[in-house]
Parts: sequence; structure tokens; C-alpha cells
Amino acid sequence: MLLAASNEATSIIAIAVAIVATLGLGAFGVRRGNTASDLFVASRSVTPGRNAAAICGEYLSAASFLGVAGLVMKFGVDMLWYPISYTAGYLLLLFFVAAPLRRFGAYTISDFAEGRLGSESARRVASLLVVVVSGCYLVPQMRGAGITLHVLTGAPYWVGVVLVSSTVTINVATGGMRGITFVQGFQFWLKWAALAVPALFVCAHFFANRIGWPTGAGDVGNWSRPIDSSQTFLSFPTYSLVSFVVAQTLGTLGLPHILVRFYTNPDGPSARRTTVLVLSLLGAFYIFPPIFGAFGRLYAPDLLATNSADTVVLLLPQRVFPGGLGQLLTAIVACGAFAAFMSTASGLTISAAGAVSQDLLSGDKRGFRIGAAAIGVLSCLIGLRVATIDINQLVSWVFAIAASSFTPLILLGIWWRGLSARGAIAGLVVGAGSATASVGLTLFGPSFTGWPHIILAQPAIWTIPTAFATMVIGSRLTPKTRPKDVSGMMLTMHAPEALGLSRNYR
Repeated sequence: MLLAASNEATSIIAIAVAIVATLGLGAFGVRRGNTASDLFVASRSVTPGRNAAAICGEYLSAASFLGVAGLVMKFGVDMLWYPISYTAGYLLLLFFVAAPLRRFGAYTISDFAEGRLGSESARRVASLLVVVVSGCYLVPQMRGAGITLHVLTGAPYWVGVVLVSSTVTINVATGGMRGITFVQGFQFWLKWAALAVPALFVCAHFFANRIGWPTGAGDVGNWSRPIDSSQTFLSFPTYSLVSFVVAQTLGTLGLPHILVRFYTNPDGPSARRTTVLVLSLLGAFYIFPPIFGAFGRLYAPDLLATNSADTVVLLLPQRVFPGGLGQLLTAIVACGAFAAFMSTASGLTISAAGAVSQDLLSGDKRGFRIGAAAIGVLSCLIGLRVATIDINQLVSWVFAIAASSFTPLILLGIWWRGLSARGAIAGLVVGAGSATASVGLTLFGPSFTGWPHIILAQPAIWTIPTAFATMVIGSRLTPKTRPKDVSGMMLTMHAPEALGLSRNYR
């Protein structure tokens, strides 16, 4: 469903503003990104406030900006598990990962794998998984961009994909982590305002006019229940919900583009302060998508009939305010939507480009930029082919793959001295392989029903324990592949900051 033609020019201008501002801030970062350390970790000099905004900028993706509101509109209060589980992972990061990971010091997760395990093979496996996870997560960003531009302006789907991929590639290739830090911090506040301002206007309109919730077919006024009582979001609800929450929560610990952000802090305490600020900023953001979902049932119930609930954030302002105010609010939303796609895609591109550069190319500035260009082209080509894939489902699968691979590696690598190189590699292969196979069978395999379908569609509850068990058992069976200086590495990660034992791997 498209907006009226009179709104297209306003939306195009707003999207152009977001792209120009992104390129402008990226150009500012280019002037300060002269070394490999600038490109990979912003010279480890990002303050907690700026880093927290940048992390939220790249974490709040298409699924957060568009998907959560659509799910709440369609399925009711149960979908609040999405923002809750997205945020809960940062509590685990705060308590178990942030400071030790920063004290170890590295450029990429592949660096951590090699440095902690003393194994080039572990590094190569980790690099491959970084590309897989980042690539899969780039897909919904491309799809969101294509859909958003089509809904707001009527432009073909491919135009939005090309716009986002090209803008992100230019910024990442030229400015690296230092440049993207400025961009993502700005984009977080833009996204927050793009949801907060229209949501507050809609709430004010509702209460000022004392509009009552309608009743009738589907009971569209009761936002706490699915719009159709015969319709359920989750088959086998208890199993599906637990598996989903586990995947989203633990998956946060395994997202390469989030983990690498902690290497940009000056030290361990600042990494912890960054995580606390991230929790606060995410809480402030996730107030607003459910508001769009709830009021969407009142002002735009036709979106449910056309299976277009994901567009409620884009279309609700114009439904409530048909005139100039609605056009202005729609333009603000459009600007924020493109900021969401570009900021997340930027972080993912940096992670994948870093892995490609370090392991396949020269590892210097030129290698990083070639890697960024290659990832940008690949994400664009894949994005053009996924116009029909559900954003939220794909994001949940990415979290399941990350939680079944990098999360066990990070937690055991930080907290268990018994982890061996062969045990870690076996766990990465088994965990990521089983989760990826489940996703592949769900997408392309035979049409399973009942328990076989739900076990494959929501695999985290069994793939994560399998990965942990494989790493532990494999390490017990291969003690000779443990690094010889593991005690020194554990001391580096866990000793008080005042002792000055923290190091930079690179």
C-alpha cells in the first residue's frame, strides 16, 4: 500500500537528508581515520556516551524500527518479548563479557579466537562465521530499505537496496570504525526522534479527541490479544517462546558487529559504563514501537487485511493527520527508517570487511577497503533477491546462529581456562552448522508439520546447549591443544584495571 502522490516528494526529501547527513558525517570521520587502528577500532578512544549511542545505532535494525510495531499490531502483547529479549542480552554482556573482552584487546572476533586459543585454524573458522552471520543480518536491512522506499515513494524495490548498500559501502570503506562511530551515534538519535515525535503526536490526538476503541470483527481495539483469535504467532507456544527468548538474549553476546564495539573503548571500566548506557537507551527506544502497533489497530486496521502490518510505522502518521502535519511526520519517520537500515548495515559491513581483510587480504587500510567494497556488492546482490522473506523471522534465525557459535566461544574463552583449540573449533562447526542447517531446511526443505517443523524453525533451545557441550567435551578430549600461556591470558582479562595488565592484541 503506497502513500498518496502528494506525500512522495516530502518523503524523498527526508530520505535524501538522511543519506546526505550520513555521507557528510562519514566524510568528517575520513579526516580522522588515517591508520589501521582508526579503521578497525577507532584507535580505542571512543567515550562511553558516544560508543553507547553508536552501539544502539547499529543494533536497532529494520526488525526493531518496523517489525516490532507490526508484530504488536497483529499478534498483541505477546510480541513485547521481542524488545525485552533484544535488550536482556546486554545485561549478560555487562556482567560477563564487556570488560574482560576489552582487556584482552583485539581488532576483530577472529583476533580473539586466534589469540585466546593460539590457533590459526580457529581464526579461519571464526572469520568464516563472521562473514556468514554478518551477511545474513545484512539481508533484512536491504529488504527493509527496498520496502520502505517503495511504500513511501512508489520507487521500485531495487532502488532502496542500491541506495543503502552504496551509501554504507562508501562510508565504511573511507572512514572505517572512527567515521562510522560518528554516523551511528547520530543515526541512533535520529531513529529515536523519528519514532518518538510521531508517537507523541498520535497519543495527544487520541486523548484530546477522546476517541474510543472500536469493537466488532476481530476486536481490533483489544491490542493485548491477536487480531484473530484463531490465529497464533507461535506453534507449541511454550517451547517456541523459550527457544526464541534464549536465541535473542544469548545471540546478542555473539553478534560480531556488537562485540567489536567493546574494543573501541579505552579500557574495561569504560566498556562496562558503555553497556549500562546502552541498556538505558534501548529502553527509551522500545517504548514507542508498541504505541504504533496498538494505535495501528484503531487508525489503520486495513493493513491487517492486506498483510501489511510491517508498514504501520510508515503509514500511521498520515492516517491520523491527513494534511500537512501528517506529511511532515511521515517524512520524519522515513528519515529514521533509512537511518535504521544504514546504521545496522554499517556495523555489519565493518565486521565482515575486517574478517575478509585480515584473513584473505593484506590486513591494512587497502585490504580493509577492498573487503568493505566486496561485502557491499554482495549484500546488494543478495538484497535484490529477498523481497518476500519475513524480516523478523530472518533476524531471529541470525540470532540463533550467533548464539550457537560465537556465544559459547566468547563465554568459555573468557571464563574457562580449559577451552582448547580443537574443542572450540568443533563447537563452532557443530553449533553454527546445526543452526544453519535448521534454517536452511525451514526455508528450502520439505514442508514439515508439528514438532519437526517447530524444532527446525526455533532451533536455539537445542543448538546452543549442543555447541556448549561440544566445546567442553572436545576440550576435555584434546587437552594438548590448549594454549600454553592460558593462565597469563586469564589474568589479563580478569585482573583489576589498576594493575595495568590489559593489552592490545594488535
